[in-house]
This record gives sequence, C-alpha cells and structure tokens, in this order.
Amino acid sequence: MKRLLLDLFCGAGGASVGYHQAGFDVVGVDLTVRQGYPFQMIQADALWFGAAHGRHFDAIHASPPCQHYSVATGNPDKKAKHPDLLAPTRQMLTDTGRPWVIENVPRAPMRPDFKLCGCMFGLPHLKRERWFETSWNAFDLRQPCYHVGRSIAVVSGGIQTWEIRDGWGRIPAGPLQELRSRAMGIDWMKRNDLALAIPPAYTEYIGTQLIDHLTAMEAA
Repeated sequence: MKRLLLDLFCGAGGASVGYHQAGFDVVGVDLTVRQGYPFQMIQADALWFGAAHGRHFDAIHASPPCQHYSVATGNPDKKAKHPDLLAPTRQMLTDTGRPWVIENVPRAPMRPDFKLCGCMFGLPHLKRERWFETSWNAFDLRQPCYHVGRSIAVVSGGIQTWEIRDGWGRIPAGPLQELRSRAMGIDWMKRNDLALAIPPAYTEYIGTQLIDHLTAMEAA
C-alpha cells in the first residue's frame, strides 16, 4: 500500500504530481478548487485542515503563499499586504508529529535543506529556484546552476497578463503551450496557476528521500 501524503496549499497540483511520481498517494487542500487538479482535493483552509487532520497522514507538504517574500511582489508596502504564513505553517506541521516539507521562494526565512532549480532535473531552460525545509534536516550538496542557451522564467503579472521572459526580452505568446510544457514539465494547468506552480521534478526528487526517511523511521 502506498503511503499517503497531504499537500497543503496545493494549488493546481505541481508538487502533488511530483510526490505521486515518487510513490505517494496524495490528497490536496486549498481554499480554491482548481479544475484539472489530478487527485482528491478538499476545499478548506490549509492551516485549519492540517491542524485538525494532518496527524492521520504519513507525511505532509506545505507551500504557504510566497508573495510576502517574493522579489516579484515589489516594495515592502506591497509585500505587507500579503499574509506571512510561513511561521504559523511550520508550527502547525511540527505539532502534527508527522514528517513534513515546507516550500517557498529564495530569501524566505527558512532553513533551505534543498535549493532546487530546473537545470538540475532535465529542464535546462527553466530558471526557477525554490527552497525546501524538512522536518528531518535533510542535506543536499547542490551543483551550481548551469543553464544551456537561453533561460526562461514562467511568470504572471496579473489575471490577464501572462508572459515568458528570457534574457533578450519577451517571447511571443504563440507557442505558449509548448513552451510551458517543455520548461516546467507541466501540461495540465491554466496559465495563471502555472506561474505559481512547483515543477513536479522537484518534489519527485524530495519525495524519494522522504520515502527513505519514512522507511528508516519504521525500521527504528
């Protein structure tokens, strides 16, 4: 029987798919239901659900909103308008007693056990670093980023604004589906969801190590 992972703040399922590929069954929780989310999804407040039910899962992943720490948000006044949920999420996860992973953007106030980027996972054009903190103090010796040719960032400037940028400016919007599938390894999301997504390759990598950790816990 597969182990069961709870994905809090699951969005449209980028992280969920990666954990599934690593060998987990996944249940997602988010305030907003995304069409096309590929697993069972519960519409609820992630902090409340995790506190109430997290202990019933084998492991938990959480991606609290990143806008409070993201450089893309802009000046401090704009960042202050977005909730800072990182510390409350960490405390909630710790209280469950289950192994956990928190994901956020670079420079968020967290211990980056893993610093992952697209160039590490056969996504050579994707420049998208994300940090991951783990309850078991995982350690990863990362190679420096190396992007072949042009590197792109999948971003969104609002509900109607969508673009893929590279070092030479904007790429025309025509080949959007092909570009986003190739860059992110995701082909089921709407464009605004994709701008916030975690490439599945990242959490597949972490998920295999999480399974090793769970196996070691069971054997102890």
